Amino acid sequence: MFSVVALHASAQKYVSEKGVITFFSEAAIEDIKADNLKASSMMNISTTDIAFVVPIREFSFEKKLMQEHFNEKYLESEKYPKATFSGKLDGFVSTGAPGIQQVKAKGKLAIHGVTKEVEISGTVETTTQHILIKSKFIVRLEDYKIKIPQLMWQNIAEQVEVSVEFTYKPH
Repeated sequence: MFSVVALHASAQKYVSEKGVITFFSEAAIEDIKADNLKASSMMNISTTDIAFVVPIREFSFEKKLMQEHFNEKYLESEKYPKATFSGKLDGFVSTGAPGIQQVKAKGKLAIHGVTKEVEISGTVETTTQHILIKSKFIVRLEDYKIKIPQLMWQNIAEQVEVSVEFTYKPH
């Protein structure tokens, strides 16, 4: 118990240098999954501010051609190299005690040059060593002006499921 209180008192800012972002697209012809292990995030537990950055080119696909099309045709990663989120965790209370809390992240999600106000549900798990944030949510491609060519409509879903997992340590 002492270590939890000491950790809480000494550090209000937490950093996650290696988050995991996964997206999954279920389509008529084939499912598409990609992982990104290079996302980073920062959180201030006293203000509940949270932000993360996802380098688009770091998404890894099973098929190289999918990765190439993703970067060149859909997300245009040369022009829009990162996705970002900044906002606050609603429902998070920093008690210093281990446990899991249901939260909502409310803020601005920017993808493909478009920024939208979003509210994303998730969990915050606090331990004596770190804070773990997990969430799954849906992103509609048209909301972020990501176009699907007519030829590819059976290969790519109009929405993708995004999973986010960040493990934070005191900064």
